Amino acid sequence: MDRSYDDRAGDEPDEVVDELGSDGGDRLRDPEAALQRARDLAWRSLNRRDRTVFEVREMLAAKGADPAHVDQVVAEISELGHLDDAGYAQRFTEDRRRLDSWGNERIGRRLRELGVDRAHIERALSEPDRDGEMDRALDLLRRRFPVPPAEDRDKSRALGLLVRRGYESDAAYEALRRHASE
Repeated sequence: MDRSYDDRAGDEPDEVVDELGSDGGDRLRDPEAALQRARDLAWRSLNRRDRTVFEVREMLAAKGADPAHVDQVVAEISELGHLDDAGYAQRFTEDRRRLDSWGNERIGRRLRELGVDRAHIERALSEPDRDGEMDRALDLLRRRFPVPPAEDRDKSRALGLLVRRGYESDAAYEALRRHASE
């Protein structure tokens, strides 16, 4: 039976479990086969979506790959340019801003959770100016509150929306003020 791996499901095809042994670890008798399995798992995970170095390391460790193999596979894939935390941070920042209207705080928090280095995060977040962030906050308010909120309860809801999306409090207040004056 030919089944593909699915790292989200946690299931391994029967032939892989038999090959790995009862402990389920990636401690194959043949180190070259274990290394190739780690490579295959890493590439398979990168075929689904971009990942950070931290995510690939964690996934391989969870699959039982030898730490030396994890280091080697990550180095190989990074050298080929397919694991690039700086590029990942840039693309993630652009996507979250454009597609989800996230603010810098939320983007930075999520990138830290994904193991991206602070220097890469700061560089990615510093690219657009604050006016770009204000424009996104105003666009979000216009979509969710076509009529600017007049009552305190509605203003609180609008501010809460912006803060939850990762906009700083000062930026959220300013966006609400500008939206009310439109």
